[in-house]
Amino acid sequence: MTILLLIWALVLAVIVLRDLKRLYSTFSKDGIKHFKPVPLLGNMSSVIFRRNHYADNILKFCKSFPDEKFVGRFEFVNQSIVILDLELVKKIAIKDFEYFLDHRNFGAESFFSRTLFLLAGQEWKDMRSTLTPAFTSSKIRLMVPFMVEVGDQMILSLKKKLEESKDDYIEVDCKDLTTRYANDVIASCAFGLKVDSHMDRDNRFYAMGRSLFEFGFRTMIMFFVLLNAPKVAKFFKWDIVPASVRKFFTNLVLDTMKDREMRHIIRPDMIHLLMEANKGKLTHEDIMPNDNAVGFATVEESAIGLNSSKRVWTDEDIVAQAFVFFAAGFETVSATMAFLLYELAVHPEVQERLAQEIREYDDKNGGKFDFNSIQDMKYMDMVVSEVLRKWPAPLVLDRICTKDYNLGKPNNAAEKDFIIRKGSGVQIPVYAFHNDPRYFPNPEKFDPERFSPDNKDKFNANAYMPFGVGPRNCIGSRFALCEAKVITYQILRHMEVSPCKSTCIPAKLAANNLNLRLKGGHSLRFKLRK
Repeated sequence: MTILLLIWALVLAVIVLRDLKRLYSTFSKDGIKHFKPVPLLGNMSSVIFRRNHYADNILKFCKSFPDEKFVGRFEFVNQSIVILDLELVKKIAIKDFEYFLDHRNFGAESFFSRTLFLLAGQEWKDMRSTLTPAFTSSKIRLMVPFMVEVGDQMILSLKKKLEESKDDYIEVDCKDLTTRYANDVIASCAFGLKVDSHMDRDNRFYAMGRSLFEFGFRTMIMFFVLLNAPKVAKFFKWDIVPASVRKFFTNLVLDTMKDREMRHIIRPDMIHLLMEANKGKLTHEDIMPNDNAVGFATVEESAIGLNSSKRVWTDEDIVAQAFVFFAAGFETVSATMAFLLYELAVHPEVQERLAQEIREYDDKNGGKFDFNSIQDMKYMDMVVSEVLRKWPAPLVLDRICTKDYNLGKPNNAAEKDFIIRKGSGVQIPVYAFHNDPRYFPNPEKFDPERFSPDNKDKFNANAYMPFGVGPRNCIGSRFALCEAKVITYQILRHMEVSPCKSTCIPAKLAANNLNLRLKGGHSLRFKLRK
């Protein structure tokens, strides 16, 4: 019996190795350059074994092929074409968008599968059209007072800690600080809840977010399996969203909607906008073609989002949109704000210039801070734009080819065009473009002057994509930019931020986390501004 099992194991191993060899040789047959993959791990071994962060992995990978228009990459046993030519990016993401309409999915069983981010085809178009009116500047303007209220809670908490400190400063974990701020903003602006995570540190709303984004080794493996082998994930009944989190948000959204319907409650937050959108009561009248009222990085809405949709969505669909709004705010926006505070701390000259602009606007407006303040602060926008350039939330954009497509020749020496087949994936390496000296000279340097009125038209705008590119860009860019600017305004109005002993200088990403994190953490020194 033992010998028989051994024979079957050997036969299975031979079959697996044969299939891997065939899979890993496909790019060579088509003349597409690539790194030799590690069996089963592909080009991901340095990430899996925590030798470097995924961002560093993709940056090194792209730098290795400076003369290629596109190259091949293996994430485990999943092959993708990485686009390195900006003109080709533009064709794929904008001009020929219909050929690359969809994202990779986490599998049909995933809670995420019903979110705007992962919906496919016509369903995605209809949901984008439904939600677009909820994310205009006029709607975001109404939410700024909620953000300011949350920021005031944060400042009170920081001042209390300073009063209790034996020194004139305190050390603050800025990722924890910005996550709690983002959590409370989402609770207020999306769900109509008043939460103070700085004082009530273990409140349930915050605990749900923490459980969702604790990306340990097991979660990281699960995430990549969900992306690259959804059938395996389905077999093990894996979902990136824990059942407890799913149940909590489903009950929260449905109960809130029911209560507001019964009591005729109207509050200008995301739940209300989702309810109105689903009833067809939101219009596109206040959307301007270049509605960039909250900054340079704001993305333009495509014709798809400006269309009208008559589709009626289920409660599950509405819950999913509220949930993804929470997920994006909890992690991606808080990470951006943590890196923003880091760059201000290690560049005191930038911090002081921004603090001076804040003082001027504070005096000009008599201490009142509103949406107009954000719109008018030029240096604030330069700083935030550069943070998003250096530390973009989407390290890589992915698309799935929906119809066979001619990508052209991979390089000038190639003899034939490459036809990418339906169902194949492409990747657009945002982090690599943002750190390419051909587009952003001296990319390691934090330099807000890149985005000054005199300079921002001098670089290739197609290389800057902190909120994605094309019709599938981030629908919440205005909200995210607004939130980042509000917290920056409030902190620098009251606090001076500087490095502490554990601050990572120069910046280096932690290899043990899939999310963007600094090695050694995000601790900074806070003291009252004089």
